[in-house]
Amino acid sequence: MSKKVTIVGAGLVGSLLSIYLAKRGYTVNIFERRSDMRKEKMSAGKSINLALSDRGWRGLEGIGIADEIRKIAIPMFGRFIHLKNGSTSFQPYGKKEQAIYSVSRADINMKLMDLAEQQPNVKIHFNERCTTLDRNAVEAHFENSGSQKTTAVKSDLVFGADGAFAASRLNMQLSSDRFEYNQHYIEAGYKELIIPPGAAGEFLIEKNALHIWPRGTFMMIALPNTDGNFTCTLFLPFEGEKSFTSLKTREQVKLFFETEFPDAVPLMPTLIDDFMNNPTSSLVTVKCFPWTFDNKIGLIGDAAHAIVPFYGQGMNCGFEDCVVLNELIEKHKENWNEIFPEYQSLRKPDADAIADLAIMNFIEMRDKTADPKFLLQKKIEARFSEKHPDKWIPLYSMVTYSPHIRYSAAFQNGQKQEAIMQKIMAAADIDKKWDSDEVEKEILKYL
Repeated sequence: MSKKVTIVGAGLVGSLLSIYLAKRGYTVNIFERRSDMRKEKMSAGKSINLALSDRGWRGLEGIGIADEIRKIAIPMFGRFIHLKNGSTSFQPYGKKEQAIYSVSRADINMKLMDLAEQQPNVKIHFNERCTTLDRNAVEAHFENSGSQKTTAVKSDLVFGADGAFAASRLNMQLSSDRFEYNQHYIEAGYKELIIPPGAAGEFLIEKNALHIWPRGTFMMIALPNTDGNFTCTLFLPFEGEKSFTSLKTREQVKLFFETEFPDAVPLMPTLIDDFMNNPTSSLVTVKCFPWTFDNKIGLIGDAAHAIVPFYGQGMNCGFEDCVVLNELIEKHKENWNEIFPEYQSLRKPDADAIADLAIMNFIEMRDKTADPKFLLQKKIEARFSEKHPDKWIPLYSMVTYSPHIRYSAAFQNGQKQEAIMQKIMAAADIDKKWDSDEVEKEILKYL
């Protein structure tokens, strides 16, 4: 078999996948609908900073580029909670040295494109929109947005890595019988805002943390950038009393922020302009099946499984797709009749699990991070896990710091542990005896 591969989409996963395949001797052509972002001035309002954790690092380490990415990443060791009354608290993510890393989506994407183009057998074609994908001929058709010229590209393998609204997936949907497809929008949208650096370029709030302003039905978060600013994201319902619909005028926006986020307002000099000018975007979960077709065409990353950003796992999950695929290429000695079926059967349950966990974590972040009972439960779990690491790994640690545990296994274990914790939390005087031998023995009994 010759080794010609077409990848639709030069985003994070498409770029990373191209490097994995190139290192195995495949000739890779990537076709990207947008222009080359490295030559553009970035427009504000659509990036959402990403949280890189162990699964993602594993994907980068697999091709030796983790050190390059570390230069543009900032460790965040926990959640920094800002309550409405002005008080703050810090909730560590895991053990002392454990962190997730804030990276700018654009910065990491540009870096991955650079690294892809350093491979002699990778070429990226920009402004090329995928119009059709012919399953029988394994031929992708592209239209150039400048010249309107159409190109037909035949290859041995095609990967759709073109995101949540993938043209590649739509083409497969239209040409396949019994293609399952489900998309679900949550009731909240998001808008990007900014906390700029101080006069001397310094960070105005704690640099090594993910900041959360939890407010029940909505929240704001902030992630650090290497230039001293924070990308803030307001997650707010589209409709209702406190919603994007209800914030129409500059006065309404000002009053809303002064009431809900009083400590943040003085740090956001361009707040009102940013709110009025930056787009409001929606958040979608996409589940579909199958992911592979005729053992020649495959979907990967958000094209196969778009998830909401509240577990910080979208990019990490897509990078893990690349790791698993690479392991299967090795295992099956490049026999794609075996690689593709196993790839989708392994990854589909994991993608479904992290999609559901991400929705659950939205409720946790906006709602429970300010709840004393929830925080006590987390303390009990952390203490028990420290004493019995072989018996209990907190769900967050399983997802974020345990790349050897599949998302689907983490989800199942997490549900079992949550059921036990509900019994523990129902005990009388739990707030007084939470760190006692009695509670520890009770958990062991349930296990």
